[in-house]
Amino acid sequence: MRDQPTEDVGAIVARLDRLPATRSIRQIVVLLSLGMFFELYELFFTGYVAPGLVKGGILTTSTPGLFGTTGVASFIAALFAGLFVGTLLCGQLADRFGRRAIFTWSLIWYAAASALMAFQTDAFGLNLFRFLAGIGIGVELVTIDTYIAEIVPKHLRGRAFAFSQAVGFAAVPIVALLAWQLVPAKPFGLDGWRWLVLIGSSSSVFVWWIRLRLPESPRWLVLHGHAAEAERVTADLEARVAAEYGATLPPPAAAEPAGPRGGFIELWKPPYLSRTIMMSLFNVFQTVGYYGFANWVPTLLIKQGVSLPHSLFYTTLIAIAAPLGPLLGMLVADRMERRTIIVFGALATAVCGLIFSQARAPGLLIAMGVCLTLAGNVISFAYHAYQTELFPTRIRAMAVGFVYSWSRISAAFTAFFIAFILGHSGVPGVFAFVAGSMLIVMLTIGLMGPRTNQLALEHISS
Repeated sequence: MRDQPTEDVGAIVARLDRLPATRSIRQIVVLLSLGMFFELYELFFTGYVAPGLVKGGILTTSTPGLFGTTGVASFIAALFAGLFVGTLLCGQLADRFGRRAIFTWSLIWYAAASALMAFQTDAFGLNLFRFLAGIGIGVELVTIDTYIAEIVPKHLRGRAFAFSQAVGFAAVPIVALLAWQLVPAKPFGLDGWRWLVLIGSSSSVFVWWIRLRLPESPRWLVLHGHAAEAERVTADLEARVAAEYGATLPPPAAAEPAGPRGGFIELWKPPYLSRTIMMSLFNVFQTVGYYGFANWVPTLLIKQGVSLPHSLFYTTLIAIAAPLGPLLGMLVADRMERRTIIVFGALATAVCGLIFSQARAPGLLIAMGVCLTLAGNVISFAYHAYQTELFPTRIRAMAVGFVYSWSRISAAFTAFFIAFILGHSGVPGVFAFVAGSMLIVMLTIGLMGPRTNQLALEHISS
């Protein structure tokens, strides 16, 4: 790879960041958001197929020993172990081969692995293919976030992330509704949970249609010695935006300086050292609150005295709120600092979780479940944007993959810890664990987080 003169990078950045919001910009965000939809469908069916896996005799609700491999916890852990490998070891692939190529092939990878998982009949095969699917999902998570951060103008970044997450989280109520109808049944002689998985894996059919309409990131192109291609992509986008804008585009601002080629060691040098520590610590503990609820909703409701059919119905009602969190976030995404949104979201998660743990009335359980879902998904859109903003283009995917990988390994162990706490201390014990984790999140981001709103990525990274 050739180093690119920093003035070429700065000129491309200045031209992209001055583009107004028009149909072409929105189209790119929509296409990437569709990729997010398929990805989150794959990610979130975990908790919804769990009752079907137990009913079919493949897994057990409880976990033999702390780290047993035949319980629901092992299925959740297999996914997050794969996500850990995908985000940590493979996130750098998008830095090397480009955002567009990795966006495409990682989606095909996890769709194929999930399709094979749907036909497994024992815990080993089930967990193996869930692990392999997790690798592809982990790569895709990092790539989509990086893609959006680099191609969307700075004044639209917050709303773009919020919209992308809203589209992605629309998969959650769809998964919940399908699970409610399919998991207790056996259509055409095939277990309902298998149908739920196969419906998601069919997403690979759409990937080529999405791919053909996405340009490569000009920031990535120019930093990897493809200045002519970066110029072509940028000029084409400018021409389409100008035609839709109906007026002369505003002139580019003075080009921000861009650094040379980077590497992993750069994460451990100022100004990135404190950011690497902050986001790694954040990702360890935010996972406890988010997946401690999202992956265990039906099981938590059953522990609160709700029957299985009612549990799946209540879960469906709660899941409807999933895309609403980022949609609400769009109202403040580019007005309120990302760090502030994260802190208030963590506080709401702690409070609502503690109330949920004491509730027995269906109305209060559903209301607190909705609040937990809204708070979790507001945090989600904010931190997905935030962690991409904190690192420069030359190491962005690698850096995001590294700090994000801590959430994956945390989630894998959290699955076993939640199962253990649930068995010994019940739902109140689970949410005491969640509340403590959210306190650490609030302190970490509140005390260490820099401001990023309305700033060019290159300015934040300088």
